[in-house]
Amino acid sequence: MSKSLNDIKKRIESLKKQITRHDRLYYTQNKPEISDFEYDGLIKELKKLESEYPQFQAADSPTQRVGGEPLKSFKTVRHKTPMLSMDNTYSHEELREFDKRVKKNLASEKPEYIVELKIDGVSVSISYENAVFLTGSTRGDGETGDDVSANLKTIRSIPLLLDIENAPELIEARGEVYMSKDGFAMLNKEKEKQSEDLFVNPRNAAAGSLKLLDPKIVSKRHLNVFFYGVGYCKGIEFKSQHEALEFLKKAGLRTNPHIKKCSNMEEVLEYCDRWQKKKESLDYDIDGMVIKVDSFIHQKILGVTSKSPRWMIAYKFPAERKQTRLKDILIQVGRTGALTPVAVLDPVFVSGTTVSRASLHNQDEIERKDIRVGDMVLVEKAGEIIPQVVEVLKDKRTGAEKKFRMPDKCPVCGSKVRYVEDEVAVRCDNPACAAQAKERIKHFVQRQAMDIEGIGEALIEQLVDKGMIKDYADLYSLKKEDLQVLERMGPKSAQNAIDALEKSKKSDLSRLLFGLGMRHVGEHTAEVLADRFGSLDALAKAELGELGDIYEIGPVVALSVCEFFKNPQTKRLLEKLKSKGVNTRQPKRHTQNRLSGKSFVLTGELMHYNRHDAEGLIKSLGGRVSSSISKKTDFVVAGKDPGLKYKKAATLGIKIIDEAEFKNMTGGIK
Repeated sequence: MSKSLNDIKKRIESLKKQITRHDRLYYTQNKPEISDFEYDGLIKELKKLESEYPQFQAADSPTQRVGGEPLKSFKTVRHKTPMLSMDNTYSHEELREFDKRVKKNLASEKPEYIVELKIDGVSVSISYENAVFLTGSTRGDGETGDDVSANLKTIRSIPLLLDIENAPELIEARGEVYMSKDGFAMLNKEKEKQSEDLFVNPRNAAAGSLKLLDPKIVSKRHLNVFFYGVGYCKGIEFKSQHEALEFLKKAGLRTNPHIKKCSNMEEVLEYCDRWQKKKESLDYDIDGMVIKVDSFIHQKILGVTSKSPRWMIAYKFPAERKQTRLKDILIQVGRTGALTPVAVLDPVFVSGTTVSRASLHNQDEIERKDIRVGDMVLVEKAGEIIPQVVEVLKDKRTGAEKKFRMPDKCPVCGSKVRYVEDEVAVRCDNPACAAQAKERIKHFVQRQAMDIEGIGEALIEQLVDKGMIKDYADLYSLKKEDLQVLERMGPKSAQNAIDALEKSKKSDLSRLLFGLGMRHVGEHTAEVLADRFGSLDALAKAELGELGDIYEIGPVVALSVCEFFKNPQTKRLLEKLKSKGVNTRQPKRHTQNRLSGKSFVLTGELMHYNRHDAEGLIKSLGGRVSSSISKKTDFVVAGKDPGLKYKKAATLGIKIIDEAEFKNMTGGIK
């Protein structure tokens, strides 16, 4: 019997190796050696044996790619090293400036560059422990991301077991998940058959697929991946990006074949231009190129800023421009009462989505570009995201085009508008304006504010239009019975919304302050105010001078806050919120105040802290962290390879401390 079991175990191991090898040949190298029928036969045999002998089923088996039950939610995981974003460039001149900065910082060293295609997909980080797939996560905020391991396992080009001897103890491979153009077309064709909403482009389809909680659905989404680097590795040291890519390739991790090593910037520019012309020949979307200093020693010398590496940059291809007709100009009213002109366009497909509207910003911008209703215009997306009218084709005018003037009255409530001195904005000052009410409520419920899931834009439109609510405080008077009779709402959706409203009552004061929508008060400023005053009542009583003296609160913000709390309507709103049980106090964030009132700036690479933890430690001890140096800065914490901030601090006579001094100052807490 034991011999029989041993034979079965050997057969299972043999099948696993064969299937893994054929996965690599087909999905990574595009060199299949067997037919789909033969491949399916191997899978069926393995499934049958594992079903009959479950003691031999392992996590790295090809049969374990698609999990069982759908997940309830994604767990959050922390990356071993941050997944930083890249700075963008849009011209040859900007790339040459990047090259100059690199050479200046490397002094006598001559850099070489690795140039890669910038895949238009979703960044992921996948960990392997002793060659076995461990976890996979999205980029998230760069420090933490969603654990989407179950979804990533469904992608056949991601091996569950690395094909390499003496594998590192732990490695974090970074990659880009994407959907091919053919796969995207197939998916939308299927969705059309099911009368479902179509995805607008392959990137959105890939991102949406990775967020699904059911891996079985993800497995049918035609996703693929290219690995582009190593975030962390224990057991092997790489000398260069080129060497790291070669390792990934040998280990069975799919890398992009169109990677070039360049010895100077002119070669980089030539390669970028070549792919700008050839990009449409690919079966996947790219939105530019990525240029990296090859040597890891050079990368370490160059260092990183708080947001992006100094040794890497993206070259974005010039934005695609399309011609269309500007049919009309409508007025949009924002939450602060600002009136914004919006161009209504004949629908045109630009950079992956259909564009039918574009902000024209203000009357000055319309006059500067001489935009008229009826004009033929060129439209592009700023940063590949925001539609904008970049040029009027005046030679196509017929004489029927009409000039535009901002209205004297609000188009929603009919109130007379106000032109504010030193501002280009035109404002409606009517506090009862329905358009402003809707935008204020949308701002209040958003994730960064009170984070009220289930109360979306469409529901807010209905609630205001039907007179069920007039402001965000009214949300807390809603009942399940009120909501479940509305369009696209049922008992379950209604209950979820009520539960989310109840949960939001416990939000920190900083979230509430941001949600109130005071002009000039963003997330960070709201946090500063909440930490400084501790309660809504205390902040409401603050005088202009007291507010202006607070670090990071200038005179403009101070005046805005004062005027907001003096407004009778604000006082009524706040009383309504309190009466509904909304929290108006900020929790104490620290038990010690050894850094109270002190301002810190971090520069260079810290060896014993990551940037996020160091900033959190300073705040927990009562200190403040700023991204820029001023005369109000008390300390600059200088790590390895500090940048220009170090020089500026020295020039201004600001105290510069190293990590050892910082550790001593914070009481050795990490």
